[in-house]
Amino acid sequence: MTMVKQSVAILLIGVSMQAGALLAQGPRQTAPSDFDAMAAGRFADLALACVHKEYPNKIAHVMNSDADAQPPRVLTPAFYGCFDWHSSVHGHWLLVRLARTFPNAPFAAKARQAVAQSLTPEHIAAEVQYVTGAGRTSFERPYGLAWLLQLAAEVRDWNDPQAQQWAVALRPLEEAAAARLKEWLPKLSRPIRIGEHDQTAFSFGLVLDWAVTAGDRPMADLLRARIDAFYGQDRNCPLAYDPSGQDFLSPCIAEADLMRRVMPAPRYGEWLRAFLPQIPIDGSAGWLEPAIVTDPSDPKLAHLDGLNLSRAWMLDGIIKGLASTDARRASLQAASLRHRVAGLKAVTGEHYEGGHWLGSFAVYLVSRRGIAR
Repeated sequence: MTMVKQSVAILLIGVSMQAGALLAQGPRQTAPSDFDAMAAGRFADLALACVHKEYPNKIAHVMNSDADAQPPRVLTPAFYGCFDWHSSVHGHWLLVRLARTFPNAPFAAKARQAVAQSLTPEHIAAEVQYVTGAGRTSFERPYGLAWLLQLAAEVRDWNDPQAQQWAVALRPLEEAAAARLKEWLPKLSRPIRIGEHDQTAFSFGLVLDWAVTAGDRPMADLLRARIDAFYGQDRNCPLAYDPSGQDFLSPCIAEADLMRRVMPAPRYGEWLRAFLPQIPIDGSAGWLEPAIVTDPSDPKLAHLDGLNLSRAWMLDGIIKGLASTDARRASLQAASLRHRVAGLKAVTGEHYEGGHWLGSFAVYLVSRRGIAR
């Protein structure tokens, strides 16, 4: 058994032992506390193994001349590892999040060193040049840009001298990403309701959380207006069609998690009742089954492991948005725990197809980033 598998097994034992008692206690209880420095260290190892691993690499690269035929480390010198740009970005977020959460853990120094190697003013200047280059208007929009802003929020939030240096270094790319999204949002006439990177509901949540942290009131106001226009009147989301065969985000559950960010509990409860009338009130979990990955070495089929993780944190988010007396909370919690166990079990690093990114989703879940920022 690998070290990562051992850590996940320990983490899952903690989840499983607490899950039955937790569900028996009713809907007012919170998720189990199963995240410690040992588990964090294994997740950190996944990111440390890839943030400066250049190949294999999948680049979404618009070339304007022969001069653009360059290796990834030259094109995007801060975020060239972890197979693709957005995975590299949230791999760096993972390292910052974990070093901030466990500053005295054995992995923290290596995490800091890796982030410091990437987030230099020179590297970020090259990233800005690349992202704003001709023909790249839609580069990593919205998913990668949203994760970049989430990384910026993480270093902004951390009252640590080195983290503040990273925040300053990252600021030009943070501003470029925000400007790109502000330009795009008024032009976007419809939401994007898919289960992969282009989905707007998930990215809007990350960007809104960043805007609150950064104090960017214009971005927050713009997002809230677009969210209301796109989703405010939605009804009867077809949950029976969720997921598609290679989703890592649930269109229905992600939208519900987004809307709790912009509505007070009473209004949100009414909206959710119309949007997802399928949620039972009997505390059962079977209304939303975890996905099963038939081949974790297939990069697209492995997306479903990420779906289980993202569903788990989104269900937790929905619970947060509801009144403490809402009868649906127990069933939401039961479904979240099942997805949590299924998702964490898959974060082993055995296959690079999932290992280069699933750790970030696991850390977002267990550290409750979108809920307790």
